[in-house]
Amino acid sequence: MQNHLVIIGAVWPEPNSTAAGSRMLQLIALFQKDNYTITFLSSSSKSDFSYPLDNQNINTLHIKLNDTSFDTLISELNPTLVLFDRFMMEEQYGWRITEKCPNAIQILDTEDLHFLRKARETAFKQHRALQPEDYLSDQFKRELASIYRCDLSLLISEYEMELLTTTFKVDSSILHYIPFLNTPITAEIINDYPKFSERSHFMSIGNFLHEPNWQTVLLLKKSWKSIKKAIPKAELHIYGAYVTEKAKQLHNEKEGFLVKGRAESVEEVFTTARVLLAPIPYGAGLKGKLLDSMLYGLPNVTTAIGAEAMSGDLDWNGYVSSNEEDFIEKAIDLYQNEVVWNQSQENGVQLINNRFNISLFEKGFIDKVNEILENTSNHRNNNFLGQIFQYKTLQSTKFMSKWIELKNRN
Repeated sequence: MQNHLVIIGAVWPEPNSTAAGSRMLQLIALFQKDNYTITFLSSSSKSDFSYPLDNQNINTLHIKLNDTSFDTLISELNPTLVLFDRFMMEEQYGWRITEKCPNAIQILDTEDLHFLRKARETAFKQHRALQPEDYLSDQFKRELASIYRCDLSLLISEYEMELLTTTFKVDSSILHYIPFLNTPITAEIINDYPKFSERSHFMSIGNFLHEPNWQTVLLLKKSWKSIKKAIPKAELHIYGAYVTEKAKQLHNEKEGFLVKGRAESVEEVFTTARVLLAPIPYGAGLKGKLLDSMLYGLPNVTTAIGAEAMSGDLDWNGYVSSNEEDFIEKAIDLYQNEVVWNQSQENGVQLINNRFNISLFEKGFIDKVNEILENTSNHRNNNFLGQIFQYKTLQSTKFMSKWIELKNRN
């Protein structure tokens, strides 16, 4: 009998808008390679930029929040596995799956640790260093409870894996590290990269609805005048989906600070620019824009948060800056120094091939899933905290959801 994977998405994947959308398609590809039937469910509305999952032999269905129609649907689908896209989806639907399909393996794709991003945002906006107590928010408690309730949680960052296992003592048996996945960059691809002299201008990119991306744009606006003064002919092109009115107001032709909105072709903007600027002030997980910069041979200047958990023991594909003055200095140097630029490009190739090569992770991931499928009872019995959280959540979330459903009907 063919295994059936049901994915419950917070949104329909938009790989050209968000790194999370690309990540979801990578996970789907792994399951399809292992011959899974896949159904994708979401309560959100599709946009013009949603990926055409139906064209990939994936069944798609719209579902309702706080509605018993989901119970009937999930019983009919009778999945082998359920994958939650972010912990909020597990909170909303996990208890229903436990009730209607108790044998289905439940997997949480964290995308990144939301409580970590929240803690860093709090410290950043209060202009201070991160404190251990910043972690212990309501979001932390919700996210950790979700991780414990699931049979397996996927972590995209080695830093976050270490944080959960070492600081918060989560058993590694219910966690699995699987980063962004890419095919190796070959010599042929490298030879096709536009050279240093064939590229011009700086660029930055990021979905404007994501708060860390907006803060990054504000930092770029602050630093740009100094960079422009040193390189008068240079421009900074800001790309990103869902550009806001406040972002458009930063556009200034005279200053060469150009807010361009959604990129029609990510490959084109990455292969024509000379340097990517990403002074990311806070966040979590891995940064898709920095991985793309490696893929397209575009060196970058970023921060320690931006580069977190990406390079391991290897050299960065550009510079990691420590403060605003250092960022400006590194941006100017990388733009003008062809020797450093070429070496940075080569570093990016090494990072992709040695840290994000799909062949390093695909078998281990499927083997882990199959191991849980074959030993579900023992796996769950060893995760006794998960059983406690399942019991408590089944009581509280279930009755809250039913109350909302009744209220909606009335």
